[in-house]
Amino acid sequence: MEPQLGTTLVLAGKSAAENGMACCLKKNDAVKLPDGSPVNVCLHSEIENRQIVGNDDAFRLNLYMNSLSTDRFGKLLIYSPKLSSTHDVVSNNFSELPVGAVCVADIQLKGRGRSKNIWESPKGCLLFSFTLQMEDGRIVPHVQYVVCLAMTEAINDICWKNGMPALDVRIKWPNDLYLHGLKVGGILCTSTYKSKKFNVSVGIGLNVSNQQPSTCLNTILHSLGCVDRQLQREDIMAAFFNKFESLYDIFIIQGFQALEKQYYKTWLHSGQRVIVQEKDDNMNQVSEYVVTIQGLTSSGYLLAITDDGQTCELHPDGNSFDFFKGLVSRKVA
Repeated sequence: MEPQLGTTLVLAGKSAAENGMACCLKKNDAVKLPDGSPVNVCLHSEIENRQIVGNDDAFRLNLYMNSLSTDRFGKLLIYSPKLSSTHDVVSNNFSELPVGAVCVADIQLKGRGRSKNIWESPKGCLLFSFTLQMEDGRIVPHVQYVVCLAMTEAINDICWKNGMPALDVRIKWPNDLYLHGLKVGGILCTSTYKSKKFNVSVGIGLNVSNQQPSTCLNTILHSLGCVDRQLQREDIMAAFFNKFESLYDIFIIQGFQALEKQYYKTWLHSGQRVIVQEKDDNMNQVSEYVVTIQGLTSSGYLLAITDDGQTCELHPDGNSFDFFKGLVSRKVA
């Protein structure tokens, strides 16, 4: 149900501690929208028995909380039926929210991806963003890889536990999720540096039951013969945080190297041959040559080798970067 004035934000917590935080946020009128537009903030406990946001398409907060088993991530939740961007909400309110707080919406009006690309956000998408805080800037670029890995494994876990056919969701470097050759998800990580810490906002969009703009998980499940069961957004988001928390702890303590073997099993690129296009110093002539992807460098870019044995570090080149077209910028390692 649309509010008469302003955007509805519902605050919910997993435990008494997070519910206490939610009460403080509401009391202090602490959660703001980036554009300063009016906000109607309410607690989940205040609306559970009323139809303020209740409809068949609404994110079911109780189902999500009941499936969540984390110690830190996803336990304080901000929900809205419609937002400009969940990413903007967590970024704009980072200092007011605990680390691991999440914002989820049924519809986004201004969802975005890398390089200012627009992320289409119709009903049926799982759309959420959450907060991280890190001290070592050298590993911040790897966070998106941990997020991608956690999501692929979360989807597999849900399918396995519910007796559904396995979905071979794969990672297209650096931050896309593909299924049967079509994009079904994307990850966006942004960060700011403040008080000797990196404040990281992580945004995720996943096509769960929307058939546009490409395809979705449930459409593929149906094509595999699973006609009586579907994946639910709430289960996926809870499973993601359950998985991400354990992977993130390994990542922080042992480094990304401890997760590389798992990551390479899931991504699309091991041994992939791609064409690298390189412009000369005057940006006039373009040369092309073939390289083979070996893995990731310590800085989080692609490690490749030329046919004559030269090692290269490959960087994405804005919107022209496309593994299926082989457009990559080159930096000699």
